[in-house]
Amino acid sequence: MANPAQPTGPKINVPEGMEPAYANLARISHSPADIVIDFAHILPGETSANIRSRVVMTPLSAKLLLHALTENIARYEAAFGEIRMPSNSSLAENLFRPPHQPEPPKE
Repeated sequence: MANPAQPTGPKINVPEGMEPAYANLARISHSPADIVIDFAHILPGETSANIRSRVVMTPLSAKLLLHALTENIARYEAAFGEIRMPSNSSLAENLFRPPHQPEPPKE
């Protein structure tokens, strides 16, 4: 009986006790040598967010990440259905607009 194909590449170790960082905001900047992605969490109605994690990578590594994300999003959508993009003028507008108040009940 054949073993299932194992992923190739380095063995990835996660440090014991490492806490995941939830992010719903990413700020991307770059220089000729680096791409910098700051991940933050912002609550609806707030006007500022604290960066939880900063990732600095080469432009090549960023492009490889883009390729890997594209592949993984395609697999996700094949398994769970299309991820619908907001129709507002900007993603930030959709994610961070003030909460919608429910309509009062009609009498």
